[in-house]
Amino acid sequence: MNKDVIYIDVDDDVTAIIGKIKKAKEKIVAVVPPKRVGTLQSAVNLRLLDRMARADKKQLVLITNNQALIALAANASIPVAKNLQSKPEIAEIPAILVDDSDDIIDGADLPVGDHASSLKVKDNTRGPSAMSAKSDVIETLDIDGEGDMDVSGPTSTAVMSYGSTVRKANGAKGAISKVKIPNFDTFRKRLFLGIGGGVLLIALLIWMFVFAPAATVIVTAGTSPTPVSATIKLGGTAATDFKTGVVKSVSQQEKKDMALEFDATGTGRVGEKATGTMTVTRTSVSSNPLSVPAGTTFTSGSFAFVSTQATTLDGTSVGPGGVVQDSATITVAASDLGAEYNLSTRAYQSSVGGISSQGSQMAGGSSREVKIVSADDIERAKGQLIGQSTDAEKKALSQKFVNGEKVIDSSFTVDRAEAVSVPAVNAEAPATGKARLTIATTYTLYAIASADLESYLMSSLKTQIDNENSQKVYSTGADKVGLSNFRKEGEALTVAITATGQIGPQIDEVAIKDQVKGKIYGEVQSALQSIDGVKDVDVKFSYFWVRTVPNNTDKIKIEFKLENE
Repeated sequence: MNKDVIYIDVDDDVTAIIGKIKKAKEKIVAVVPPKRVGTLQSAVNLRLLDRMARADKKQLVLITNNQALIALAANASIPVAKNLQSKPEIAEIPAILVDDSDDIIDGADLPVGDHASSLKVKDNTRGPSAMSAKSDVIETLDIDGEGDMDVSGPTSTAVMSYGSTVRKANGAKGAISKVKIPNFDTFRKRLFLGIGGGVLLIALLIWMFVFAPAATVIVTAGTSPTPVSATIKLGGTAATDFKTGVVKSVSQQEKKDMALEFDATGTGRVGEKATGTMTVTRTSVSSNPLSVPAGTTFTSGSFAFVSTQATTLDGTSVGPGGVVQDSATITVAASDLGAEYNLSTRAYQSSVGGISSQGSQMAGGSSREVKIVSADDIERAKGQLIGQSTDAEKKALSQKFVNGEKVIDSSFTVDRAEAVSVPAVNAEAPATGKARLTIATTYTLYAIASADLESYLMSSLKTQIDNENSQKVYSTGADKVGLSNFRKEGEALTVAITATGQIGPQIDEVAIKDQVKGKIYGEVQSALQSIDGVKDVDVKFSYFWVRTVPNNTDKIKIEFKLENE
């Protein structure tokens, strides 16, 4: 008759051996244990294996020469064969040898204490001499089996009956068995440790096979790219509205003074203007008053003086001595710097007609050549400031967007105020010849919040779906959106937006969970790949020992992946 041969490893436990027996196809299963018996040393394990085999309608045969294992197999009624070619048979259990009635110890023959003297003597083994002999033998008995018991001499007859049973019962071993007293403290500790270990093992198994199992099903869907291109309005705090093309925006701003030190290269004259007084007398005949405004020019040769105050001359009158004309004295200053304007008293020609002018001595005029800040110096310094890189300021503003906003690079603007020079233009430069130009500058950068960008793109893509029951948006393309052509016209801000979304089949996540629960990897793939639009399916289990998707849908996670990602 055919048989299956199973070779047992040293590390195999009972569960592993049972699994191998169950997988056997033949009715007769030959079990070949290792040199080190291991798990099969337990009679309980052998009975368990035999019971399982019989329940599976199989006959277990043990292939071994190990006498201890043969004895255990005999107790479990398991057939044993020396090799795979030998005929299996159940080994016999050796019986205890009983020679005659003298080998049986009679309790009546073993008196205790003073009661021994009252017992009837059946033979010569109850006398005082016999009792003394028995006592001597008991005292010299080696219960550990380490020494030899001397039963010769005059006491041998008295104790022969007493010791024959012990010697014959152990004659096969050739020595008296060693008597051991069990240590119950050690047994108790091992028992508690075993119970604790069992509880921990049960808890671990419950966690491993009840709470730990989870699965992530990754569904790769076939999608078609759908472009989005539009010009949107940045609404600031206004809510995003696809119909009006408004998208909520945020901005960051930084103000700082840009300064530059430059060399003053201009030259000029500095000093004081000569000053004095001018007496004006009316020469025209008229009753009407005559006004001499401030700024009236009085000249003498190439020198000119300008009045710094106004005056009015009364009209002509006739007095006892004839015609009377009014006169007045006003202050004047030279039209230019220089000591050459320090003139003596003389007459001047006036830019106002009808009057004569007589100037006092002019004094206080002076001048010298110095280095000044020219207009060209300021323009050069301004150009250097404006030409400086603003990348650092732009990067600093970008880093202020900490909530995942999409920055509009083209929206970076730099607003500059009027340049201020110290010293001012045409003013004398300090002794170092250095001047400083400062421009108050404002940097601004705009961005769109990710949620608002996602909302706008989703609304735009949904308008391109033909049937919402069979299609859905898998990706809005917000992660790769393009924002360009920023424009600011007055208070209106606009930017061009471009993105490519992905539209694919509508797949019910809840239905997928119900469909895959309780299935293994291959079954999940077969079930889901039959759905229209599904290109690939992958399953990731929570731990290496998990091989089945949990029946609890709360422990099943569905992830959708695009085919081209």
